[in-house]
Amino acid sequence: MVPLFAWMVLSHPYDFWWRIATTGVFTLAIITDAVDGHLARKYNIVTSFGKIADPIADKALTGMAFIGLSIIGELLGTQPDSGAAGAAWWITITILVREWGITLMRFLFLRRGVVLAANRGGKLKTVVQSVALIASLLPLMIPFKWGAWILVLLALVITVVTGIDYLISMIKSLRQQQGASAQQQPPPATPGF
Repeated sequence: MVPLFAWMVLSHPYDFWWRIATTGVFTLAIITDAVDGHLARKYNIVTSFGKIADPIADKALTGMAFIGLSIIGELLGTQPDSGAAGAAWWITITILVREWGITLMRFLFLRRGVVLAANRGGKLKTVVQSVALIASLLPLMIPFKWGAWILVLLALVITVVTGIDYLISMIKSLRQQQGASAQQQPPPATPGF
């Protein structure tokens, strides 16, 4: 759904009904992702692949939404002449660096045999980002846009804080793994006299 959503948000950015439809596609994609995760946990069909693929799918969708809203100048602005302030590329770049940085680190840790699943903070971040993006995608009038902008800023704060938390967890996991492998190695042989 990401390519369809991208085309919709960029090809008709300021048309009221297209924006409603675009918001609907984004919302449907987010809901199907949540249902997929719920079913995997409920029926105990969680896999290592799913632990990696699911966050990538989330990041592709939300990343495209942040990029699209920045391109059309509506992440912290109004259509169509909000300029650089409305594009708020600094928010989009900060969020994307955090998202893809954590994903890259997950891949690196996976190569070492450590699988880091999403934690509660990461799930909260995804929910707040999703709600902020839905509110930002809706063709709202200025008084209501303030609520969307506040949600975007809240999503930014939660994204950064949870990114730091993931980084700390990854470092702890790596140290534990290194400690466990050091304990499994036999002590070095002492030379005989």
